[in-house]
Amino acid sequence: MARVSYVEPSRHPELAEQVARIRGARRGNLINVYRLLLHSPALADSWFANNNAVRWNTQLDGRLRELVILRIARLNGGTYVFNQHVPELSRPEGVTDADCAALADWRRSATFSAREQAALAYADAMTQEIAVSGMVFDALKPHFSERQIVELTVLIGTYNMQTRVLRALEIDPEPHHRK
Repeated sequence: MARVSYVEPSRHPELAEQVARIRGARRGNLINVYRLLLHSPALADSWFANNNAVRWNTQLDGRLRELVILRIARLNGGTYVFNQHVPELSRPEGVTDADCAALADWRRSATFSAREQAALAYADAMTQEIAVSGMVFDALKPHFSERQIVELTVLIGTYNMQTRVLRALEIDPEPHHRK
């Protein structure tokens, strides 16, 4: 059970436009994270805008993006994020169940390209150590432009923030097909 109550949109007509915007971008769904964040409409808007920017408005390919998100979810115990992405969001981007399983020990897996390995090492460093060594950072440069490095960094930072917020507030897993 979530530590904070969920906002019921029907009881808050002042949020109707914001709720419609979120639902419009989420296949008609108002998922629990937004139902909780709507306690602070400005933060719900900020979360929504940032999440959409890091996922859809970068030069990072979808498979890489999903692998990084799922790795962060694994590292931080972000079951909510993992369940939101697998399989509905990850599979269309080419992430298989075997890829998801291999993320647990990706360094020993032959599943991931050198580019993906560099990004996963960066995600691990940013998530576990916070400070990123020169060696880990330099390994990104052959695979990513400066713009892509900035985008990857913000993606990793965003999902570290999200998994931590979701865990702290103990947001409940989504029932299927919530409208």
